[in-house]
Order: sequence, then C-alpha cells, then structure tokens
Amino acid sequence: MSNPDTQGKGEVYLQGEWQQDSVLKEKQLLQYSIYHFKFSCDSFFVKINSFSKVNNGPDTCMSSGHWSEYVRGSYQQGKDTLHLKGQFCNADYSLKQEGGCFRSGIYEEFFKVSKKTDSLIQFSSTSSVIPINAHLIKHTACNPKPL
Repeated sequence: MSNPDTQGKGEVYLQGEWQQDSVLKEKQLLQYSIYHFKFSCDSFFVKINSFSKVNNGPDTCMSSGHWSEYVRGSYQQGKDTLHLKGQFCNADYSLKQEGGCFRSGIYEEFFKVSKKTDSLIQFSSTSSVIPINAHLIKHTACNPKPL
C-alpha cells in the first residue's frame, strides 16, 4: 500500500484551535500542564505549557518552574477514542533533535473525547487523571494539502 498524496480529512468537529484555560485545583498541584491543540484535517499540533513547584531538572531547562513542549503529528478517531501519534518538535514545529531539555522522539497519546457543546470538548487521557477541558478559539475548515 502506498502513502496518500494528500492529507486525510480528519474529524469535522475538531477542525480549528482548542485552548485549555486552567486545571481543576491547579493551585494545590505540584505540577500540571495546560494544552493548546490545533487540528488541521487529519494533522494535529499541540503546545504543552507545564508548570512545576518542584525542580526536577536543571533550571536552564525548567525556567523557574515553567516550560513549553511542542508536538506535531496525525490523529485518528475510533468511536470515542482519539489517537494522537507524532513527534516532539521545536517551537516552529521543526523536528526536535534527541537530547537537550525535555522530551524528544515519538509522542503517542490516547484520549477519550466527550463533546460537551460545539465549542467545548473534554479530552480524558489514558495516562492522566486530570481531564483537559478545551474550548474552541478558532474554527477552521479542512483544506487537504499535498504531502
């Protein structure tokens, strides 16, 4: 089977940018992350802003308890489960080299998706107990691009 020439259409309801504003009881947590998702056809881009009250690494990386990581890749949805698979990258979404600060290489996550309203979705990760409540900040339509 050969690779397709263009992007797949993805899920219509996801198209656009989704922002998480806060985490329930974040003031009591030692560490938490805030997510910004962008879905374009069957591709995704995510910025993960992490906050920590404990220093788990060199301060040149931890930046006084706040840092950002970026991921790009593609997604598929089966029933209520969203499967994101991609790679950690730099802020400009160019591929991140191994080493340096934070995670690199493959990113893979499964989320149970609950559409609360047309502009509010809850992503419940299989690897975290804290759900991500994200609201739509910009709706876009899928315009498949050549690969």
